[in-house]
Formats: sequence, structure tokens, C-alpha cells
Amino acid sequence: MQELFVALMVFACTAYAVWSLLPRTLRRELAQRAEHWPLPRPLASRVKRAAQAPSGCGCDGCDGKSPVAPPAGAVQPIRLHRAARR
Repeated sequence: MQELFVALMVFACTAYAVWSLLPRTLRRELAQRAEHWPLPRPLASRVKRAAQAPSGCGCDGCDGKSPVAPPAGAVQPIRLHRAARR
């Protein structure tokens, strides 16, 4: 029984490492194929998120200049952007 548990843990860790190191486009393609499989709910939600993940840098124009320049000396808010989750 202990060997079975260890084998399952090694398999799960290997699958996680391979999934983490795959390029995003390949992960998205594999997730789109696995989206229709009967998976447990927590795993199915992760697969669905991975299947819909956008490619590229993920910047939504945050580096663009604002259309109207604020007056000199005006208080400007600081915008904090959360890091994208993997």
C-alpha cells in the first residue's frame, strides 16, 4: 500500500512539473482537448482556466499614455497591478 501511495505521489509531482514547464501555447492546446473529459470539479476548473488563457504578454494597454495630460503639480493616483497567476 505504501508503494502505491509513493508511486501516485511521484506521478502527480512529475505531471505537475511537466505541466509547469510546458510552453503556454502547448498547455492551452492540451487543456482544450482535456476540457471535455470527466474530471473532478477542482481539476476541471483549472483545466478550463488554462484552456481560455490568452497568449502573449497579457498587457492590456497599461503602458500606453493617457489621452489627457494632468496639470503640472496635480496629485496623481498610483495604480498597482497584480502579477498574473500561473
